[in-house]
Amino acid sequence: MTKPRPPKLFLLDVEGTIAPISLVYDQLFPYARAHFERFLHVNCGDPGVASDLTMLAEENALETDETTPKFLNPQYWDEAISYLNWLMDRDRKSTALKSLQGRIWKGGFERDELQGTLFEDVPKALERWSTAAHVAIYSSGSVAAQLLLFRHSNFGDLTGLISGYFDTRTGPKTSSASYESIASAMGCDPREIMFFSDAVRELDPAREAGCHTRLVMREGNASVDDSHGHRRIKSFNVL
Repeated sequence: MTKPRPPKLFLLDVEGTIAPISLVYDQLFPYARAHFERFLHVNCGDPGVASDLTMLAEENALETDETTPKFLNPQYWDEAISYLNWLMDRDRKSTALKSLQGRIWKGGFERDELQGTLFEDVPKALERWSTAAHVAIYSSGSVAAQLLLFRHSNFGDLTGLISGYFDTRTGPKTSSASYESIASAMGCDPREIMFFSDAVRELDPAREAGCHTRLVMREGNASVDDSHGHRRIKSFNVL
């Protein structure tokens, strides 16, 4: 029996895969929520922030839920707060929200008020994989937020071990086309990718695109009754 070739790209989810879920829900989300109002008050004239607010208003206009707070004019940034909180309460994967969160977290990381807490086995795995292949990140968090996480991790700056970063601008993690796009961007075939995630709903479309998959079972993650045939792992030390 022919031994399968090692992956050319190790593609990693963040929350529940390389970082504990508590990092997001107990640290990052509350920090953003607490700082949104002042951040927008100070930075609403910044072109990047203004672009995010325009995108946020466009997303709001597409909402069909009658409980959605209205935010239709991006110049009225004070009206954005309730909508941003509404999105976070529902853990919505809004591209505009993620971008604004990343801008707020940047200040927190740079002031050492935040730190990118990663699992113990992550640094050595990144070192091992990056010597023979490429490593990339695919998260609903913005690329800017991903860079902050790895630059200010509890193991130091790990950005030198990572070749690519992808967020929802690539496409939803529940679409097989997103994984095909990542393969194209990284110069490989989907069949040469190993994708790691704690979410079966993400692993299924990755496998549909041709990727190899691993279901990551970390302490603190939700239990998974049906893995849909994805191989389960508890640590990167087995690879």
